[in-house]
Amino acid sequence: MVITGLLLVASFAQAKLQVFACEPEWAALAKALGGDEVSVFSATTAMQDPHRIQARPSLIARMRRADLVICNGAGLEAGWLPVLLRRAANPAVQVGKAGYFEAADYVSLIDIPHSVDRAGGDVHHQGDPHFHTDPRNIAKVALALTKRLRQLEPDKAGRYKSLADRFMQQWQQAIHRWQRQAKALRGVPIVTQHKSWSYLINWLGLKEVARLEAKPGVPPSAAYLEQLLRRLKQQPASMILRAAYQPGRPSAWLAERSGLSVVTLPYTVGGNKAAVDLFGLFDETIRLLLQAVQS
Repeated sequence: MVITGLLLVASFAQAKLQVFACEPEWAALAKALGGDEVSVFSATTAMQDPHRIQARPSLIARMRRADLVICNGAGLEAGWLPVLLRRAANPAVQVGKAGYFEAADYVSLIDIPHSVDRAGGDVHHQGDPHFHTDPRNIAKVALALTKRLRQLEPDKAGRYKSLADRFMQQWQQAIHRWQRQAKALRGVPIVTQHKSWSYLINWLGLKEVARLEAKPGVPPSAAYLEQLLRRLKQQPASMILRAAYQPGRPSAWLAERSGLSVVTLPYTVGGNKAAVDLFGLFDETIRLLLQAVQS
């Protein structure tokens, strides 16, 4: 009995905080900030559209066991996260509880619409939710997430602070390096396939001259694509950007007729073989963009 009791005590002492992350970027951030103190599960992969996920029983089971849910927010998961929360019925991770964390609460969103009409496509009334494509936003979220981890596990506050200090130092150094490397990208005209890159564009000083979707999330018509081709003759671009999870046909169609190259960016952690973590994600993003400009 004494041995059994000691084993139970040891088991509880070694228990890890169970983290349910909605997207790979937030799973990667949780791992960086939590280290060995956390066990992280990502509900989605880089090859899935985060707007359109099914609330599968396996996800419900994972959320039911979670101590902390980390999601993007700003309406990105509006079609599936509320269903997961309701069906999991885990009181610790409901909206408003310490176990529920939305990254969007800690950044300044852009492109907030004056009005929302479904006829305008997939418009997010809170603003553009793709803010993780600017690494400065990830730094802001990291500070808030560290505070939340320390709140949930005050006995490990020192450990979380140490991990966060190391991450933030490395992250700020990386941001400075990426910005130096990306100077040649300022003012480069681009076409985007979907409205996924506004924060990246603002950060690097790229110039979006056209978008393959007439309306966000709505496939373009043949008439619109022909109009787009004519526009690009008047206002040329250097490349077409698409995310790894997005279908390749629209950008391939435009590339074939315009002569532009298609740059497939990882968009999030796991989007290609080199984007294994947050540092790799932005290393690859900068590398691919520079490669396209220099080719």
